[in-house]
Amino acid sequence: MDTTTESKKYNVIPTQLTEEQFYEFIFSQLSEGKRGPKPKIGYFKIFNYILYFLHTGVQWHKLPIEKNDEGKPEIHYTRIFKIYSRWVNDGSFEGVFEFSVIKLNENDKLDLSVIHGDGSDTVAKKGGDNIGYSGHKHHKGEEVIAIVDRNVNVISPLPTAPANQNECVLLPEAIDHLMKISEMADFSLKGTIFSLDAAYDSASNRKLIFNRGMTPNIKENKRNRKKTKRGRKRLFSEEIYQERFRKVERLFAWEDKFKRLLLRFERLSKNHLGLKLIAFTMINLRHFCQALSFI
Repeated sequence: MDTTTESKKYNVIPTQLTEEQFYEFIFSQLSEGKRGPKPKIGYFKIFNYILYFLHTGVQWHKLPIEKNDEGKPEIHYTRIFKIYSRWVNDGSFEGVFEFSVIKLNENDKLDLSVIHGDGSDTVAKKGGDNIGYSGHKHHKGEEVIAIVDRNVNVISPLPTAPANQNECVLLPEAIDHLMKISEMADFSLKGTIFSLDAAYDSASNRKLIFNRGMTPNIKENKRNRKKTKRGRKRLFSEEIYQERFRKVERLFAWEDKFKRLLLRFERLSKNHLGLKLIAFTMINLRHFCQALSFI
């Protein structure tokens, strides 16, 4: 296959799924309600309504819900939101994301020779929990640390924190989650180069990465030093560092395809994280699912 054609194919992020794709990649990780009446429509259609909400950024009550044989909406938008909230609260979307990483590994889609990490801020216009004021970017919001492989597959999308939290101190939690994913998906990170920007430069972070069997490629933070730091020169590849910028920025550009994530309107951080997990899952599933038009 022509490499240009293959590249274009993998750059098309699905925003709707066929019923076959839903049951292959999503359904097994979703919980089914144990109380109350069952939905009148299948979870396949409910999940696609959530994808429509995520991709277009419309409000819940503006969802274009299809009519039934009686000419009435086949489901009320509040029912869709309640099912979405249940999946957020019981960890279903975390399972969906982790399953996408497992599928990538099973199909040899991961290139873990180098992994790249960076943080991304989301402005919170309506307030809510887990937000803080970023003096650097002059807005209130929250941030997430995302880690990708060389093929721009998301392998770890956590943790989340207020925007005023320094990224450097968040790295240990991010690495813990990364190791959890690697164990679950059954891949090894031994010998992997972990590329990060100067915000993560600290002796403790470098030691933590080394102790996990990886090699840090972190741009040195001079911290206003006027003289070169004494001691042995640290390992650093400028070429890999420049690759980090291209890969991570491509991920965040793909994330912006989902308009509901451009700003955080959800007052609960877990609801916003649920949407991010769905978006990252769709980015991973671009290898398997052809992009479709809306229902």
